[in-house]
Amino acid sequence: MVTIVLLGKLADLAGAPTLQLAAPLDWAGLKAGLPEALAAVLDDPRNRAALNGALVADKSALQASAGDEIALLPPVSGG
Repeated sequence: MVTIVLLGKLADLAGAPTLQLAAPLDWAGLKAGLPEALAAVLDDPRNRAALNGALVADKSALQASAGDEIALLPPVSGG
């Protein structure tokens, strides 16, 4: 299984702060396994993804194996 960690408004769209999806997992498989409202916003370049704590430069190239963690990060603003 791959653990999906959702932060901020992305967790709100998913209805939970974490999800589990079957491995192996690529970007298309990730989006297909997520709630529709969440999957619809993930391609926005302001939303970032991290694999095992490291930001992924090209989300479409994401490849996750069993035991990996994907964090989905919404844009943040400072103040």
